[in-house]
Amino acid sequence: MNHEKLNWLKLANKFATDGDPKGMRACAKELWQLDPSGMDGAAVMAEAALYTGDLDEARDLVEEILKAQPRHLRGRLVQGGIWSQEFVLDKAIPCLKGLVAECSQRQAALSPEDDYHGALGYILVKARGWLTDALYLAADPEGAVKELLALAKSADTSEEQADYYSKYLFMRNYREQGVRDSYLAAKKYAEIQGTVPYRHAEVACLPEKKLRIGYLSPDFREHAVSYFLAPLLRNFDSGKFSVYCYSTGRVDNVTKRLRSGPLNWRDLRGRSPRTAARLIAEDGIDILVELSGHTQNSTLPIAAYRPAPVQIAGIGYTNTTGVPAIDYFLSDETCLPSGDEVAASGFTERIIRLPHSHLCYAPGFVRELPEAGSEAPVHRNGYVTFGSFNNFAKATDEMLLLWRGILDQVRDSKLVIKSKICSIPSGQQLLRERLKRLNFELARVELRPYSPDYMEQYRDIDIALDTAPYNGGATTCEALFMGVPVITLRGRSHASRFGASILVNAGVEELVVENDLNYVRRAVQLGNSPKLIGAYHSGLRANVLKSPLMDAEGYMKELEAAYRTVWRKFCESDG
Repeated sequence: MNHEKLNWLKLANKFATDGDPKGMRACAKELWQLDPSGMDGAAVMAEAALYTGDLDEARDLVEEILKAQPRHLRGRLVQGGIWSQEFVLDKAIPCLKGLVAECSQRQAALSPEDDYHGALGYILVKARGWLTDALYLAADPEGAVKELLALAKSADTSEEQADYYSKYLFMRNYREQGVRDSYLAAKKYAEIQGTVPYRHAEVACLPEKKLRIGYLSPDFREHAVSYFLAPLLRNFDSGKFSVYCYSTGRVDNVTKRLRSGPLNWRDLRGRSPRTAARLIAEDGIDILVELSGHTQNSTLPIAAYRPAPVQIAGIGYTNTTGVPAIDYFLSDETCLPSGDEVAASGFTERIIRLPHSHLCYAPGFVRELPEAGSEAPVHRNGYVTFGSFNNFAKATDEMLLLWRGILDQVRDSKLVIKSKICSIPSGQQLLRERLKRLNFELARVELRPYSPDYMEQYRDIDIALDTAPYNGGATTCEALFMGVPVITLRGRSHASRFGASILVNAGVEELVVENDLNYVRRAVQLGNSPKLIGAYHSGLRANVLKSPLMDAEGYMKELEAAYRTVWRKFCESDG
């Protein structure tokens, strides 16, 4: 490739990485002048149009490019990007997979010092990123895991590598993983992340002093985690604890409601992890609770600096963080029972076990709560409706086969699947093909798109079916609150016992089963008992409201007792 042309392409790639489509357009014009009959200028212009949302312009340019050069790499990249942005998954996924394979093959044949090696690398990273998102939306976390690991290995900087690897760790949770394997994978994150932690040599080790508790999260907003935040910010003992909130995410109406109490609020948006950690340290926080783990927009890079002398992870993530600066992981006696050393050995952190639930469901700050449907749908429909409102990426083929077995044994029953994958035509088509491959009778399965009134739609569901090994969290709480019984399978890890903890603390331990056979058996037994279904629907909300799952005062007493215990241990160890 012409050296001058390659330099303009490299500059265009830099502008794209920096989020500067105007700079990309300037590069495109230079490329056009250098080679009026070539397609590189048009491809850069099309990519810039994609980033600014000018999809008509991008489509027109891509059509022109691929008509002239059907195998043009950047033209195909933009085509895949357009399909990804429009959620045309059945076209985006094969397009991007083909592009990844071809770029990988071409790059492998070149020396890393070759300038074109870097140009191919840019396209490869973009294609893999979009492919990861498309595979996740298409409920293929296994495929997404492979792409994220490849992105981590090829990242140019340690920050990028740590970010991709963190997303890789999160995506692994969607499928079964051994305790030891999970532990070792998480430990690698610390090697990549690095950082030099604060020492806290001047901390006053006073066991009974009033403690400063900091909560660090990107999700003080409308988000699944926010359903569990209100007790932390509203029901604390202000005589013994001061609460500081460190928010790194966007602000919405939920944020405004959460921050209206007696809190010290810090907006850390736009701050580097190092600067954010310094600001937390300057507040003199005694115990910092990191609420995101390896989820989207993780705040672990901040916690890795150890801005507080004692640090705890939990609530927003269901597995070990692998971060040495995090001392404890918040769990409970159902998720990680005392004496279960195998499950606990999967954590780099020491385990805090609350006697009841390690989280408290308090949805009132997030949304206006609908009335529960007192009449079970089976009584008006004449048949039982099972349902799953979980992220469908959690539904393994093994779990779907269990659901099919339940439908086979409960006469005339139906299954409602409500998830984002059902919100797009190509997603529905992929899902139908998967269900057909697993021999589902498609006429008995209803696919419902995501909608703001999703909680009200629990009134159409008799029995909710949880997923495994990645259980539902907020969705399980929502179903119970709407009077819908949930069947869950207790696994061997914290994440796969999440559902069991929720049901045990909601007072419906009888809905927790220990193996696949009993999962089907319990669902079938309940499905063939309309009176029992009706009893759950009429009385479940009242029982849940009185249960440990929603007892904010009791929960905070247990949690604050745990805070005091770990602080005393810190003081006994002389810091």
